[in-house]
Amino acid sequence: MTPSVPAPLGARTPPLAEPSAWHEISLTVNGRPVTAQVESRLLLSDFLRERLGLTGTHVGCEHGVCGACTVLVDDKPVRTCLTLVVQCAGAELRTVEGLAPADAPLTPVQRAFHECHGMQCGFCTPGFVMTATALVEQHERPDEKQVADALSGHLCRCTGYRNIRRAVCQALDERFGE
Repeated sequence: MTPSVPAPLGARTPPLAEPSAWHEISLTVNGRPVTAQVESRLLLSDFLRERLGLTGTHVGCEHGVCGACTVLVDDKPVRTCLTLVVQCAGAELRTVEGLAPADAPLTPVQRAFHECHGMQCGFCTPGFVMTATALVEQHERPDEKQVADALSGHLCRCTGYRNIRRAVCQALDERFGE
C-alpha cells in the first residue's frame, strides 16, 4: 500500500467551490427585505456596494480604521469592511441611502451637516452621518465625551473636525433640546 500524497496546493479546489461555503441569508436593508446567496467570506461592504448598488457606503482603508464604510446594523454603527454579510443574517441595516429618500426632507443629522458645512470632499461623510444618526437616535442625550468617543473612530482629511462636531451637536440639540 502506498502512502497518500497530498495534492499540490494549486490543484486543490478553492473554498468557494464547496457548497458549504455558500449561505442563503435574509436581512432588511433600508426597510426592504433582501434574500441572497452569499459566500462565507463576502464582506458587508462588497455586498452593499456590488450586489445591492448602495455605493453611498464608501470603502477607504479596508481595515476598520477610517470609518467611511460605517452603516447601522440593528441601530448600532458597524464597519462594513470588517463585517461578513453572513454575520448580518436576520439583521436590519440602514445605509446613508436609507436616511432620507430623494422626495423627502433631510434628516436632522443630514441637515446639520449641510448647515454647519461638516464636509468638504464628502468621502468620509456617510460614515460620520451614520454614527451621528445612531447618537441622535439614542434614548438619552450623549455627553461630550460620548460624542467624542463615537467620532474618534472616523478620519477626515479635509475639515479638521470642528464643523463635523458642530453638526453633530446641532442635531443633538434639535433632538434633545439645548
